[in-house]
Amino acid sequence: MSDINRTIEKLLDDYAEALRDGCIPTFLKSLTREEAKRIASSRQFQDATEMVRILNGVAFADKAATPTNLDSFISHVNAEIASRMKKPRAFSRGRRGTRAKPITKMEKTEKPI
Repeated sequence: MSDINRTIEKLLDDYAEALRDGCIPTFLKSLTREEAKRIASSRQFQDATEMVRILNGVAFADKAATPTNLDSFISHVNAEIASRMKKPRAFSRGRRGTRAKPITKMEKTEKPI
C-alpha cells in the first residue's frame, strides 16, 4: 500500500486485502488526497467494494463465531459485567460521607466559654 497515485484497480486490490486482514483504517490512512477524491467519486470503485464485502462475508461466514446457546452467552456477559462492577475504580466522583457538614446559624453564633 505504499504506491503513490495508485490506479482504481490497485486501490481496489489494496482495499480487498485490507478487508481480509481486518486493517481498513490502515488502508484509509494510506490514501493520498487525490486517491481519496478519486475513489469517492468513482462509481466503479463503490460497486466493486460492495462486491468485495459480499464475497468476504461469504468466504468467512463459516468462521464467524455465533453463540450456540443464547442463555449461556447471556449469563457469561452478565458475569463479566458483575466482575467489572466489583473492581475498584481509579477515580470516583463524589465521595459519600466525607463531605464537610455545612455550618448552621446556631454554630456560628455560639461562643466558646
